Amino acid sequence: MTEATTTARHSLWSEAIPHGRFPVLTGETTVDVAVVGAGITGVTTALLLKRAGLRVALVEADRVGSGVSGNNTAKVTALQSTVYSTIERKHSAEAAADYATGNAAAVERVAALVSELGIACDLRRMPAYTFAFNVKELPAVDKEATAAIRAGLPVSRDRGELMGVPFPVAGAVRLDDQLLIHPVKYVRGLAEVVDGDGSRIYEGSRVLGIEDGTPSRVHTDRGTVVAERVVIATHYPILDRGLYFARLEPSRSYCVAATLRSGTPPTGLAISAGSPSWSLARSGDLLVVAGRSHPTGSSPGDPYDELTAFAREHWDVAEVTHRWSAQDPKSYDNLPMIGPYTPGSTTLYVATGFMKWGLSNGTMAAELLTDLVVGRENPLKARFSPHRLSLGATPKLAKLNAKVAVDLVGDRLKSAEVESVAQVPVGEARVVRDGTGKAGVYRDEAGGVHGVSLRCTHLGCLVRFNSAEHSWDCPCHGSRFDVDGAVLEGPATKPLPRRDPA
Repeated sequence: MTEATTTARHSLWSEAIPHGRFPVLTGETTVDVAVVGAGITGVTTALLLKRAGLRVALVEADRVGSGVSGNNTAKVTALQSTVYSTIERKHSAEAAADYATGNAAAVERVAALVSELGIACDLRRMPAYTFAFNVKELPAVDKEATAAIRAGLPVSRDRGELMGVPFPVAGAVRLDDQLLIHPVKYVRGLAEVVDGDGSRIYEGSRVLGIEDGTPSRVHTDRGTVVAERVVIATHYPILDRGLYFARLEPSRSYCVAATLRSGTPPTGLAISAGSPSWSLARSGDLLVVAGRSHPTGSSPGDPYDELTAFAREHWDVAEVTHRWSAQDPKSYDNLPMIGPYTPGSTTLYVATGFMKWGLSNGTMAAELLTDLVVGRENPLKARFSPHRLSLGATPKLAKLNAKVAVDLVGDRLKSAEVESVAQVPVGEARVVRDGTGKAGVYRDEAGGVHGVSLRCTHLGCLVRFNSAEHSWDCPCHGSRFDVDGAVLEGPATKPLPRRDPA
């Protein structure tokens, strides 16, 4: 067998997710607040709301921690690549300072909850670095260091000597006392505290629709939650109101983990400042390398091979043990969106746009959402409002929606087509004519044929096959489906219809 076929196709941390811990939602239940999505944002929000004296129902389509929260690099840090220089350039130094305040507090909130609740999640304090892989990346590191200092972070400049990487580094900016955790054990540790005393967690319960009112009704295929307020914490908003799909750009990133024959993994949480960027971390004695991002629905080539090649070039790799990926939405103006789902709403709330730094941003969002729901003032409310006006980001917004228009109308002309199912190679997918329309057809390694409609059930864009992950991905808003049409990622909530082309 090749390495690719023996490597586990799931994250290091997803192995800690048990089946059947929490029940499926059936019938009707009434609570004060319904939270949709049981990643770090949803679970932390549910915990904080429960502590505020509210009864909460947390509803998850799959299992607690099974989404992006269980498929990342496990870094909880306020130093995040070149985010501060980017925010300062697009907004202001004050905006960067607000972002730093929220994320630094979130890092300490995670550490405090681990200590207070006794969560066994392998927490380690480590320095975080943004480093220059070569001299061309030094200006970006310099700008980030200056912006981070202005934002109030106690960063320092060094040569990256303590990063623990086996290659020279041109320079780095460093922030001490950040966190490395087992994200699934952490999120599920929080969940154990949420469930009980009038609050409940429901797994395997995909939300299909929400009636926003007084009270609101959250509908799954087998049950309903009735609540005075609803929080949408699904990473990408699943409701089409609020025009979030027009203001978010989803992208996919990839990770590999490897054992080493000799040498050690990095001793810091590191990410390079250039493009492409390389994100480096560890899990015990395992090396974790991440990167190779691309817009969802575009052709990724083979990102796992590229990450593996990078690891082998710089470390004495014995075996690649795991490979996984995650999807992240970035807002058009490079700030998270946290607050009322629609302008003026006091019943429906949302958090999204974490820019690949969800473990800290999701915790920050939970604090802000809790304050909004219970009526407490929060100094970050206006900064991260989903309905802020960012005039300087208008060209980016126009570009995002121009791309969507092309994908809606012109994608038919780009698809590689074959005349019949017989022409679909084993292990690959093709577009096949299905009567007067077209179907996406994948042939598995055993020769079995899987046919689906190409039209995304969200807003009708035509999906594209992701050969690295054997999924059908929507280039417009990031919905993803398996080869039989089941929803892997929202905003879509309905599967692709099955097709049986001749």
